Amino acid sequence: MSAHAPVMLGPGIPFPPADHALEDPNGLLAIGGDLSPGRLLDAYRHGIFPWYSAGQPILWWSPDPRMVFHTDRVRLSSRFRRTLRHSTWRVRADTRFDDVVDACARIPRPGQRGTWITPAMRRAYGELHRLGHAHSVEVLDGDRLVGGIYGVAIGAMVFGESMFSAESGGSKVALAALARALHAWGYPLIDAQVENDHLPTLGAQSLPRQAFLDRVQALVQAPESPGAWTDRFGTLPAADLAR
Repeated sequence: MSAHAPVMLGPGIPFPPADHALEDPNGLLAIGGDLSPGRLLDAYRHGIFPWYSAGQPILWWSPDPRMVFHTDRVRLSSRFRRTLRHSTWRVRADTRFDDVVDACARIPRPGQRGTWITPAMRRAYGELHRLGHAHSVEVLDGDRLVGGIYGVAIGAMVFGESMFSAESGGSKVALAALARALHAWGYPLIDAQVENDHLPTLGAQSLPRQAFLDRVQALVQAPESPGAWTDRFGTLPAADLAR
């Protein structure tokens, strides 16, 4: 077990180095603090993210290894691509951010009671969105939201937070569309945080924490300005992802 204990954060107390995180539970680094934009952005710049349940203090994590998607290696199965050829869904960005976060909070997930997307988290990421740092990708069937993903962008690095499907494949389309856009913009990675059984089937890979932190340190310094992605992303027919 790591020799370090989680740091209790208070006003003005910085995060400890990410490699001070515990081995058990894997990645727990600090406790407390706040969800202000400055604190959140500082966390992401150092490979740290908040993850806690209602009734708990804010818990900050940097697990080892770290799951990531390379934006040119997100995989959709041949069978799913065949179904997409006939899809009428459309994909946009930053038009329904609050709705995507709300759907991610409400969607039932196997083995999970409740949600880590607490009201305080919704408010915090909503503020990051209004400041141009947090983004959503929405999959739409007409006006109905059938899938989506949201996360935080700093420089040329995107830190994925959560995704959901209201219709089968909705989250896959959101992820694949996000990866396609980011690859075109020169963003090489999407942070996927913690491994689960589903992510590797879509192409996620694990990186040792130090390798991840080294990549993040360089990517967050890229000269990308905050702001909405709506016009830059445009409207993508989901059927285009079948190609």
